[in-house]
Formats: sequence, C-alpha cells, structure tokens
Amino acid sequence: MLVGERMSHRVITVHPETSLQDALHLMHTEHIRLLPVIDKKSKLVGIVAERDLVQASPSDATTLSVWEVTYLLSKITIQKLMTTDVITIREDTPLEEAARIMADHKITGLPVVRGERLVGIITETDLFRIFLELLGAREKGVRASAIVTDEPGKLSEISTAICAAGGNIIAVGTFMGESSADRELVLKVDGIDQDTLMQVIKPHITSIVDIRTVAGS
Repeated sequence: MLVGERMSHRVITVHPETSLQDALHLMHTEHIRLLPVIDKKSKLVGIVAERDLVQASPSDATTLSVWEVTYLLSKITIQKLMTTDVITIREDTPLEEAARIMADHKITGLPVVRGERLVGIITETDLFRIFLELLGAREKGVRASAIVTDEPGKLSEISTAICAAGGNIIAVGTFMGESSADRELVLKVDGIDQDTLMQVIKPHITSIVDIRTVAGS
C-alpha cells in the first residue's frame, strides 16, 4: 500500500504571513496539529506544528493585559516560527517507509508532494487507522498471538491448517519475536471458535502468547 492511497487530500494550509493567533485558531477548529505553509504560488515553503505555536504564545504568568497580548500575537507570523527544512514524501512512497521516516525523525506527519506542489499529507492518525485495519481491530473473531520459527513456508503451513478446519483469516501480522530465530505471529480468524483455532495451530507453533474471542466494534 502506498501513501497516495491513504493520505489526506484535503490539506489545510497557511501562508507565511498568517498570524500565530489565526494559525492556532485554525488548528483548534480543524482538530489538527500540523500546518503546511505555502506561498502565493502554492509551493510548499515550510511547516509548523502546534507545539511550536504554543511555545511561542505568552504564558498565563505574563503581566501584559489581554489587549497587549492580543496585539503581540497578531504581530507574530508563521514565517518566524515555521520549519523551512521540510521532510516530504511522494505519493508512491510505501506506507511503512513513511512510518519509518516519521519514527526516525520524531515527527507527527509528512507533507506529500508532486514536484514542488503539495498534494496531500499523512499523519500519525492516518497510520493508526491503518494499523487498526491491518490487525482487524474492528472485526469480530478469534485473535491469536503465537511465537513461530522464522522459516520459509511457516505462514503457509499455518494458514492451510486453519483453512482445512473451516477458518477464514481476516487479518495477519508478524512482529519481532523473542530472538532472531523466531517471530510473533498475530492472526484474526472467523468461522471457527477459540478452542478449535488453538488445536489447529498448536502443532505448528513454538508457544501461544495470547488467544481470545473479540466482539469487534
């Protein structure tokens, strides 16, 4: 799956001359934490995060009057606060690569560009939704987590056994195991009950980590 398939196409942006006050109001109204900054030609020139705006705002301990604070806020523009060295990605970037970049750089979102033109944005929230979908978090069924040996054909072996018992795998994920020689396999299965699934996979796994029936939502 690529970024272009799951990015937000409606990108809320600001201009360099936008005031801090207006940018904060926009973030709170739209429930967002990142604002790409574009120039008059719609070229991406920066990005600003909510934390940048909050840190630049006067604290509650200020001795200024509300009128003085309002005046000062109106004079602080995004151009003074934005990050100009923006990390961007393209629409054809794999989702896992986008997640890796965000984790490595400790950022909450990535503008998506086509040339110099901003065409979308992908954020932590988008990745969380994808993670929920990947593991079938909203689907009902039996969820099993097991340690399996890291060897060719193991997943096929387990899926064939589940299929033979009448089960249908609706979600699957693999994660780092207890050592380099194994993996933790997480499955969401419907069509069979918890006891049946346990008996079906037991001959093909090293150990069971967790198994439960979930209702979905």
